[in-house]
Amino acid sequence: MAVLRQDPQTVTVFDVYAPTCPSRSLLDLVTSRWAVLIIGALEDGPQRFGSLRRRLEGISQKVLTDKLRDLEGQGLITRSVIDRPLAVSYELTPVGITLTAPLAQLRAWSQSHCDAA
Repeated sequence: MAVLRQDPQTVTVFDVYAPTCPSRSLLDLVTSRWAVLIIGALEDGPQRFGSLRRRLEGISQKVLTDKLRDLEGQGLITRSVIDRPLAVSYELTPVGITLTAPLAQLRAWSQSHCDAA
């Protein structure tokens, strides 16, 4: 268990091993294959939807849209509308940036150990 939020009157304890803990759904999101790759693709800066889709070979438009909405809903990325020409850009929030190092290690580990699996 970890204490993540504390104010003078309340202490909220999150336990990722508890089935009803909200931290578990966040863990599910950030460790999903597409979220790991989306966050990695956004490490270098803002990306437009089409650029992300090309970078993430094999992802459907619907799945990319859904994952981007989920990541935005959790405060890990932001969505900006660019009106000239009309386009949408996505970038990591400060909280999302904190995920880049651990997820980069996970991607690197999977690439270096795929022959062993």
